[in-house]
Amino acid sequence: MSTSETTTEGHEDHEDHEHPSDQKYMQIALLLAVITAAEVATYFVHIGAALIPTLMVMMVVKFFIVAAWFMHLRFDSKMFTRFFVAGIVLAISVYFIFLTVFEFWTKG
Repeated sequence: MSTSETTTEGHEDHEDHEHPSDQKYMQIALLLAVITAAEVATYFVHIGAALIPTLMVMMVVKFFIVAAWFMHLRFDSKMFTRFFVAGIVLAISVYFIFLTVFEFWTKG
């Protein structure tokens, strides 16, 4: 049995896929840097009541970019994607619950 036969043996059920190039990873890193810079810029530019929704949208976009590209969820089973989506939905829900606690149920 040759080494090529032993390395491919048992991997017949997996789908082969093309991994992104280094240039694509650099483009994604640049996009993440731009979104992060926009998040930091919200500290200096006062956008009023739109601050929290704006930051939340940027956070979710960055989460999905990192999970899809750097954690290779695009190439894995949909079950893993569901776990990550459930996690981000739970995190956002907990954040908004605590936000309402501090906003509406505190003695001012």
